[in-house]
Amino acid sequence: MVKSVGKIASLVAAAACIAGMAASANAQETKIALGMSGWTGFAPLTLADKAGIFKKNGLDVELRMIPQKDRHLALASEAIQCAATTVETHVAWNANGVPIVQIFQMDKSYGADGLAVRNDVKNFADLKGKAIGVSAPGTAPYFGLAWMLNKNGMSMKDVKLVSLEPQPAAQAFVAGQNDAAMTYEPYLSTVRSNPTAGKILATTLDYPMVMDTVGCAPKWLKANPKAAKALADSYFEAVEMIKADPAKSNDIMGAAVKQSGEQFAKSSAYLRWSDKAANQKFFATDIVPFMKDAQGILLEAGVIRKAPDDLNATFDTSFIK
Repeated sequence: MVKSVGKIASLVAAAACIAGMAASANAQETKIALGMSGWTGFAPLTLADKAGIFKKNGLDVELRMIPQKDRHLALASEAIQCAATTVETHVAWNANGVPIVQIFQMDKSYGADGLAVRNDVKNFADLKGKAIGVSAPGTAPYFGLAWMLNKNGMSMKDVKLVSLEPQPAAQAFVAGQNDAAMTYEPYLSTVRSNPTAGKILATTLDYPMVMDTVGCAPKWLKANPKAAKALADSYFEAVEMIKADPAKSNDIMGAAVKQSGEQFAKSSAYLRWSDKAANQKFFATDIVPFMKDAQGILLEAGVIRKAPDDLNATFDTSFIK
């Protein structure tokens, strides 16, 4: 009996030791706070979190929902180490004194961002003097509207801006407020589902300028290159999971934005997630020309006062190799 008690005690001690080792191993996971939003294009990050991909790759990632207009403040205060946002927003943050280095591309919008207008609006010229619901300067919807107007010989000064985030902008428009709304999926589908309220005048199919990347603070990147590579790899694994098991992936990603898997699949049909091969092509050939074009519109819209000193310093391709 004494031997039995002793044996039990030793087993308990061994179990405690193993548990302690496991806790120690978990403690070795690199912590990352990443700022993002409910934008459909960012959903593979949610999938990497919920499906345990981050954890498998040695990361303890906290996904923080922070409005795009405030994300750079969180980065500057070191409340977050990384952020998902549009390419031109990375340009703006760097130009305005908040350094961030893009390490992988997430998505390109193929109609997932758009301008909703009343049914009597025939073209952009008809929007002169009209009230448009759009988020604040320094956000993707603001830039998207500025880009569309610019390509039609107009500027933000030609319209009345009503400051609304993408979801309330779409809801207000459908409720009969404002003459137009610049928004994105899943909220753009609110307009698609209410044709009597209005129509979509233009999307990123007509004006391909919304593409998202994840960037991290330069200081953090220098100290944590392995974690940054694991973050990129985790995203690529999530994209592969979407291809291999779309139904399960859509259920997980949809739940995060209060959509069914079927609803989420419809929203995500308007964008493309970028795998490793697409990333390598994008960073090799597309990113710099786009950023140069975006600079001019950011300057015209008053989002930045000067261009970044070196656009090549705003991204690092070593994490997608």
